Amino acid sequence: MPHVKPSSIREMTAEDIRTRVSELREELFNLRFRNAMKQLDNALKIREARREMARHLTVLTEKEKEKNSKA
Repeated sequence: MPHVKPSSIREMTAEDIRTRVSELREELFNLRFRNAMKQLDNALKIREARREMARHLTVLTEKEKEKNSKA
C-alpha cells in the first residue's frame, strides 16, 4: 500500500473520496480480522491503512467546508 499524497487526494472528487474511504474501511476490517487470526504477515499494514483513511477523511472535510463557505 503506497503512501498517497494529500495533493493527489485533493484532485479527486468528493464522491471518489467517499468511495475510497469505504474501501479502506473494509480493508481495515479485513486486516484486523486477519491479524486476530494470526494470518497477517505485517501488522504495520493496519497503521498504514488507518493513516491513509485519515488523509482521505481530512481532505473530504476540507472540501465540504470549502463548499459550505462558498454557499
